[in-house]
Amino acid sequence: MVLIARLLLRRVLILVPLLLGVVAFVFVVMRFSGNKPEYAYFQGANPTPEQIRQFQLENGLLDPLPLRYLRFVADLVQGDMGTSVLTRKPVIESVTTALPLTLQLTFLGLAVAVGLALVLGVIAALFRDRWPDQVIRVVSLVGVAAPAFWLALLMIQWLAVGEGLFPTGGYINPADSFTGWLRSMTLPALSLSLPAAAQLTRVIRTSMVEELDRDYVRTAIGSGLPPVVVVGRNVLRNALINPLTVLGLRIGYLIGGTVVIEQIYGLPGMGQLMINAVRDGDPAVVQGVVLTIAVGFMVVNLAVDILYLLVNPRLRSAA
Repeated sequence: MVLIARLLLRRVLILVPLLLGVVAFVFVVMRFSGNKPEYAYFQGANPTPEQIRQFQLENGLLDPLPLRYLRFVADLVQGDMGTSVLTRKPVIESVTTALPLTLQLTFLGLAVAVGLALVLGVIAALFRDRWPDQVIRVVSLVGVAAPAFWLALLMIQWLAVGEGLFPTGGYINPADSFTGWLRSMTLPALSLSLPAAAQLTRVIRTSMVEELDRDYVRTAIGSGLPPVVVVGRNVLRNALINPLTVLGLRIGYLIGGTVVIEQIYGLPGMGQLMINAVRDGDPAVVQGVVLTIAVGFMVVNLAVDILYLLVNPRLRSAA
């Protein structure tokens, strides 16, 4: 337990400079982007140069860039992401409203991807080079090549419009109707998760095959242990070490993929919030969403590192 805590502390300390670097990068990119808050504020009007300058003075936009960065970091530490120049509301309010839906979509997609990949990957490895393995390998290859937005359009056309099994879009709060929420999130979660499930299936299958060929597996089965016990207790646990690394990367793609999926299905999450802010020229909201997604990605990778430590005893001994 002490070793796990020490390695966790080490990972957290590494995140601090990484987080500062992400904040600095986002700040610089947004300051040199074409979206200027002074023009978004006067959107639809014809402001005079004096009005624009007055707005810049009142909001510190003419201060030196290092001073503006320090002020920006100080505000972030206090939980202040700025104020939308269009709605005049704090960005943190918009983020906290949209974030729960994106988290629901991401973790539902993650659960589907991991569940499918475990089942298909293990079956393919156990039936190596036989017809179940061949079918699963072909299906997973197609899944890896299929973009999430293409799958989303196919599912809407087939399962929503054609069969009428699911709605074509929209969101229902689970507090209002759990069944309605599940129906509204099924197609988005499937569209988001299937490419990730296909890649994880191939990785799990390869890891399982390598593990099944090891001497300890033949020795355990030869000594009388049931194959189900050997596979479930030893082989599967050891084979999950490499897929965990891939899973950490795929979660990042899942978070990024929500931007497209939310637009297609009309879900009011972080992706739709960012797209609308870019379209309307609201840099504070874009900045807040990007930072939130970046921090979420780093936290998820920290969690994957902890899981990697728990399933890999060699790392614990090296720590």
